[in-house]
Amino acid sequence: MLVHSRTGRWTAWAVCAVLFVPLFALPLLVILTASFSTHWSGAFPSGPTTAHYTAAVRGESLQALTTSLVTAVTASVIALTVGTWAALAAAALGKRGRRLLDALFMLPVAVPSVVVGLAVLVAFSKPPLLLNGTRWIVILAHTVLVTAFAHQSVSAAVRRLDPMYEQAAAGLGARPSYVLLRVKLPLLLPSLTAAAGLCFALSMGELSATMMLYPPDWMPLPVLIFTATDRGSLFTGSALAVVLMAATLLALLAVSRIRTKASYR
Repeated sequence: MLVHSRTGRWTAWAVCAVLFVPLFALPLLVILTASFSTHWSGAFPSGPTTAHYTAAVRGESLQALTTSLVTAVTASVIALTVGTWAALAAAALGKRGRRLLDALFMLPVAVPSVVVGLAVLVAFSKPPLLLNGTRWIVILAHTVLVTAFAHQSVSAAVRRLDPMYEQAAAGLGARPSYVLLRVKLPLLLPSLTAAAGLCFALSMGELSATMMLYPPDWMPLPVLIFTATDRGSLFTGSALAVVLMAATLLALLAVSRIRTKASYR
């Protein structure tokens, strides 16, 4: 922290703890505790058990987790590809062109995600692009929702790039494709991995648009958590939520490790 006195540092840490614990840590701790419980006793859950986790890693729950992972990975890869391409293309446009492109990519996140789900449902429920009732309509909706974040992250990194690297490579006779693949993209790799992690995390937790689109054989884990808690199975839903958090955290840690290695290249 940028505080020079010991008293100031302790005060800053105390304020941070007072804000962090009740707003962020405490709700997660309640979910974690509930996932190991069978009933509520007063203000706290009780009846320790691991049966909820036994059910959360098999059968329908395991299939839902796999569905979420496949959807998130696929949507993140597509979003990162489209967002990076658009960010690189926007660098050659004027200021008005960049603003227009940014506005187009930010439009899906400027409205509620349920609106995006409805738009995708209406647009792809008739031939020639009949995706309704398939897994692809869910993947498409997630891609639309997370591409804006990929585009914004990569665009900011492209604007920070020193043009001297590209000019030096071009001056040595490198072709534009070589400059892109061997100069620009390696320099952008830390930002690309950060954007991929953000897209993955957002896709893993997406619920509103997914509820409108998912077919019975492609139910992501957030939908299963919602249906479990809606039926009153709060402890089972808590265990599923912990599994979802753990899977997302492990994936983000892996992406962070890749990003750290890329930063030291």
